[in-house]
Amino acid sequence: MSEQLDTSMPEAAVAPRTAGRTLDWIRLALLAAGLLCVATGLLPRAEAAANMRRIGPLLLFLIGVIVLAQLARRALVFDVIAHRLAIIGRGNYAMLFVLCALFAATTTMVLNLDTTAVLLTPVMLALAVPARITPLPLAMTTLWLANTASLVLPVANLTNLLAADRVGLDATAFAARMWLPQLVSVLVTMAFLWIWYWRRRYRGADRYHPPDPVRPADERQRALFYITGAACALFVAAIPFVGDRIGSAAAVAAVIAVAAFAVLDRSALRLSLIPWQLLIFVIGLFLVIPTLGRFGLSELMGTLIGADPGISGAYRAAAAGAGLSNLANNLPAYTAGEAVIPPDHRNQLLALLIGTNIGSIATPWASLATLLCLEFCRTHGVRVPMIRFVATGIGLAVVATASAVAALYVTGS
Repeated sequence: MSEQLDTSMPEAAVAPRTAGRTLDWIRLALLAAGLLCVATGLLPRAEAAANMRRIGPLLLFLIGVIVLAQLARRALVFDVIAHRLAIIGRGNYAMLFVLCALFAATTTMVLNLDTTAVLLTPVMLALAVPARITPLPLAMTTLWLANTASLVLPVANLTNLLAADRVGLDATAFAARMWLPQLVSVLVTMAFLWIWYWRRRYRGADRYHPPDPVRPADERQRALFYITGAACALFVAAIPFVGDRIGSAAAVAAVIAVAAFAVLDRSALRLSLIPWQLLIFVIGLFLVIPTLGRFGLSELMGTLIGADPGISGAYRAAAAGAGLSNLANNLPAYTAGEAVIPPDHRNQLLALLIGTNIGSIATPWASLATLLCLEFCRTHGVRVPMIRFVATGIGLAVVATASAVAALYVTGS
């Protein structure tokens, strides 16, 4: 007998709210601080307007991809895949580990890290119950790979979109430079996951119970499943061809999914689909960080990163990005570092990107994806031991970042 999930209260549609009211107030405060910087003249209006023009296409992309992913979750696309992977594993933990890691990494690469955090984490945690799997290994797989698998395509992370624009690389050229650092990062992450979370000592069982498959309940749900899945596939297929119009591609795919739900399940179309919290966070960030840069942050980052365009400068940039990410957050760390790296220092800029993407896993607040994953763990009653989380995160951040920067020099000089 197949398992059918109740979608009357879609987790994805309300997932941003589960991050807690505190995060919402922080985002609103950041936006208010940014607007105050402009109003008082601390940030010149011309510079603020230029920053808003730069992030306009990025905001369109964020809206499109998050709406698309949430509707795909509502249409059971992620649930069907997750349960099918567990069935393919046939109770073998090593097989399940590889399949779950590939699923999380692929979702991060082709949709983006927030999709993995917001949509895949609850799906994986829900899978733990019917499959009788200890949930912590599943949670850590999505949490770590949401960050460390976000290197290879511009769509995977907002910082990637900024970096690709800064160094003038389209999606294909960006992937050509970052595929090996991404491969190295994923392999190192999988090694750390297996050693520290998936081994018999930590998972507590020799085998798991393969769950029943998830299937759409009726013709209406089946139609939504296929149409929304096709919209996701269309978006992924368009990535190598759309160049800097990735926001438009995401919007078109989202419109297809929205149209399907407008006809077949209008109750799913709510204003909460729009990720307003993430939008105001990004807008506030791009007003506050440039202001701080005018009052000392740029000098600090310039001192930490240095001006060496060679491998030494690349490692300094990666270390500065990873360090500031874990002290504050990876997005402000990247934007602060980018401001002091000349555009022609391409390797140094990409190394900064590696540090902020991969290195932002040692503290709970280092990335929004980590915060969201940990919040889902809390709401599902999954305890994440903080000492172990920080200790293993530091180890992974150091080894994966150093290895990925080395790999960067293999794909280009």
